[in-house]
Amino acid sequence: MGRSLTFKLVIAFLLVSLVGTAVTAGYVAYITTDRFSRYVAEQSRLRTAERWADYYRITGSWEGVREAMPMEELSPPGGMPMPNMPMASVALADRQGRIVVAGAGFALDQKVPAHLLRAATPITVNGQVVGYMLHMNIRIRPDAPRLNFLMGFYRVLAVGSLVATAVALMLGVFLARSLTRPLRELTAATQAMARGELAQQIPVRSSDELGELAASFNRMSAELVRAQEARRQMTADIAHELRTPLSLILGHAEALADGVLPPTPQTFAIIYDEAQRLTRLVDDLRTLSLSEAGELALQIAPLRPEEIVERAAAAHQPQAAARRVEIVTDVAPDLPDVEGDFDRVAQVLDNLLANALRLSPEGSTVALRAEAFGRFVRFSVRDQGPGLAPEDQQRVFDRFYRTDRSRSRDLGGSGLGLAIARQLILLQKGEIGVESTLGEGATFWFTLPVHQAEA
Repeated sequence: MGRSLTFKLVIAFLLVSLVGTAVTAGYVAYITTDRFSRYVAEQSRLRTAERWADYYRITGSWEGVREAMPMEELSPPGGMPMPNMPMASVALADRQGRIVVAGAGFALDQKVPAHLLRAATPITVNGQVVGYMLHMNIRIRPDAPRLNFLMGFYRVLAVGSLVATAVALMLGVFLARSLTRPLRELTAATQAMARGELAQQIPVRSSDELGELAASFNRMSAELVRAQEARRQMTADIAHELRTPLSLILGHAEALADGVLPPTPQTFAIIYDEAQRLTRLVDDLRTLSLSEAGELALQIAPLRPEEIVERAAAAHQPQAAARRVEIVTDVAPDLPDVEGDFDRVAQVLDNLLANALRLSPEGSTVALRAEAFGRFVRFSVRDQGPGLAPEDQQRVFDRFYRTDRSRSRDLGGSGLGLAIARQLILLQKGEIGVESTLGEGATFWFTLPVHQAEA
């Protein structure tokens, strides 16, 4: 069984902590030991210089200084003295720079160069320089008391490192669980969705990448729930749309078979009309499904906007006259050709105009316009009907959606026209929308891209 992500993160934090603590502890130990050794050596040299100054203050010269200073005081602490003084850690030169106590690599009576004297430690008595102490910059081995001090320091450093590692491990466990908590919640939510429970929402705890992932998952879950509800609603709407004509057809057919209704042309006309209604509904559903799947065949070609507008206005003029509504066209001059399928664009305009005429009161006007809109041409149909509420504008292009649920199906159609119009326009790389104020009419519009002539 594979290790969990939490375990892997804890191990990673632990390794990083161990490496960081080890490097830091090693560096601190090295620097402390070096600085301590230098401090011990410096203190030893200072004591030697003070004793030499006291000797000169008492005797007034450097005569007999070699015999007066023990060899152990001139050798490195913990080191082995040599028979010849030059291997001592310090040397003494008089004010003229001549060695009177050998050591630090200088022999007895050797003349010290001037630049070395300038770097040496002067020995002063009553404010006068009476000699120079020269020393070797060497690391010395600490004696037993000082070594005990260092060993105690190392133990404290080791304990501190272990404590720091333990604290880092606890923080690592906490951070690992905090970092993986959204992932565990996401995993549980996806498993629930796999069981068919689509309504899953997980808390968004941060604004980083994990927070964005949680927010994206919540949006996906909400969209899946909405799609599921839309599918259920569509199934119910299709069943309802089919039930009415089928009931009429079956009822009339049974009445004819039982002799309840006479076989008159009127009876057969009712059956024929309902069968045609079923055919239109099936055709609309097929067109919508093909367009949503991107499999609807389109004949894209350059189209003249004025030709599209004139054809739509002429086709609906009889209906407008019957309802005593005037269709007014307004095409901007010098509009470029657009790219689209003429029959499908005409289908969209037919649907928009039919809806506008049905909702327009007598004596009103329906305006059909075409105008430039950047790299597109914008077509719009404006009526003077009741308009749309804001919530209706958001859903008016949904399948089977009706702003007036009480409206007769015979008067209102199948409820698929605007959904089909949206898919047809999107397939032709355009956009579609509605602008409306309740009580002041509505303007349905769509755009088509301008035709780009080949160079």
